[in-house]
Amino acid sequence: MLDRERGWSVSFAGCGFLGVYHIGAATCLQEHAPHIIRDARHIYGASAGALAGAVLVGGGSLAEACADVLALAKEARKRNLGPLHPSFNVIKIIRDGLMRNLPENTHQLSSGRLCISLTRVSDGKNTLISNFNSKEEVVQALICSSFVPIYCGLIPPSFRGVRYVDGGISDNLPQYESKNTITVSPFAGECDICPKGNSANFHEMNLTNTSIQLSLGNLYRLTQALFPPEPKVLGEICEQGYSDAFKFLKENGMLHFLSFTKRNPHEAVQHADYMKKKNISENNRVETSEVEVLSNQIKQNSWPLEKSIFESLPPRLRKALQEACKEPNGFYAQFSKLFPIRVISYLMLPYTLPVESAYSAALRLVNWFPDMPADVRWMQEQFCQIVGTVYSQAKRRLFLMRLGLHQRLGGDAGHSVPCNVLSNKSWGEERGREGADIWSDAIYLPKKLV
Repeated sequence: MLDRERGWSVSFAGCGFLGVYHIGAATCLQEHAPHIIRDARHIYGASAGALAGAVLVGGGSLAEACADVLALAKEARKRNLGPLHPSFNVIKIIRDGLMRNLPENTHQLSSGRLCISLTRVSDGKNTLISNFNSKEEVVQALICSSFVPIYCGLIPPSFRGVRYVDGGISDNLPQYESKNTITVSPFAGECDICPKGNSANFHEMNLTNTSIQLSLGNLYRLTQALFPPEPKVLGEICEQGYSDAFKFLKENGMLHFLSFTKRNPHEAVQHADYMKKKNISENNRVETSEVEVLSNQIKQNSWPLEKSIFESLPPRLRKALQEACKEPNGFYAQFSKLFPIRVISYLMLPYTLPVESAYSAALRLVNWFPDMPADVRWMQEQFCQIVGTVYSQAKRRLFLMRLGLHQRLGGDAGHSVPCNVLSNKSWGEERGREGADIWSDAIYLPKKLV
């Protein structure tokens, strides 16, 4: 799997809210086999996989990223229509989280290593972006890779003047076929790190370069990708990613391996001994303080997940999951959960939805002002292309209709075929012809036959 000569890469599949699986798997790789991430040539990702790869390579915090995903899921679930509610602006929330989590030099850490999968709107082809000039470019590329059409909006974002949408539409798992690529996916299939399917069905499908087993479990996971489950379920998915990654490392004998660097064996042993002593002393102090804090929190607040989940995850990730899964205890939160109140809120939806939609539309309009000129020009170009395509198709059909009409009636009547009909050039391409002459020619042949 890990070739010293040719190197290796890691690829994260796009999966929406199931990106917490990537966070758990990446945390395990960082802790138990850091050389896999540190010495990897490229970290590929699409959509949520690109977000996890950016945090992993760009110097962000995986624990904070996990908390952001769970907060995003809770924000979507608190609305009656879920993520389809007009006031739910998923792109803005993702952008704010990335700007807060990624450091200012993330473009320097990511350039040449992080490869983000994008789908070009103009032709639907896949594009891999790996060079960045600023932090804003990294964030914008991630926004483009995460933009699901209609679900996230109607106008696709642009990167360096080109419109892109979700990279999972064209290539959901970049470099999947490469033997030196470690693939990570939350869907049961043939990926290196993925859940094990419990079904006896061996049928699989390849969904935009992602192997997915045909099972009810995967069907349920596909719905969870766009419509998030409860935070507790997402926490279990995160733990499963950590557990599956650990099994992969154990089965392939990659635990506690020295990194494949070009230093000589003596330097490698000295470096390993030094780092081991340093990490032990530092980790003991950090772990002791963190465990004490977490123990006090556990005594005050019961852990909402299973005990095995709590014990397997590292302290920082445990704390993030604990805070995210904690249910609000306020009066308003408890009152809004009552069944009669929930029924009333759904009955009032026809009256409250227009008001909330107008308010959210006004906010989006204000945020849209900086990008409005470029978006308006793009919409004009798309409209002209659509009109041109419809016009050319209508002109072609009209030509075929005239030709067929002449073949049915013209030969029997003994009339000659007009030269412009037999010409290989279309009517609009003939020299000196005006646009209005096309419609006059449409009635030329029927008049001649009468």
